[in-house]
Amino acid sequence: MKNPLKNFAIAIPLIASLSACVPTPEELETTPVRVQTSKGVVTCQLYRHNRVSWDRAIDFPATKMSVPEADNYCKQEGLRRLKR
Repeated sequence: MKNPLKNFAIAIPLIASLSACVPTPEELETTPVRVQTSKGVVTCQLYRHNRVSWDRAIDFPATKMSVPEADNYCKQEGLRRLKR
């Protein structure tokens, strides 16, 4: 009969070492960019150049737009830069 603790003892260090290879969003941040919109300037934190799913607004005119709207401007900017 196999010892399940032996498998567990092997699996935990393996999982821990693999998870150390995954970068955090902070490690993938680019220099923030400013995007001029019709409602004002949105400052965007962009991440990987080949993916826009994490791109988000870090500053925007809150009295003129919502967080989702500001984030959308940043995702659009990320896509625009991706297509260059």
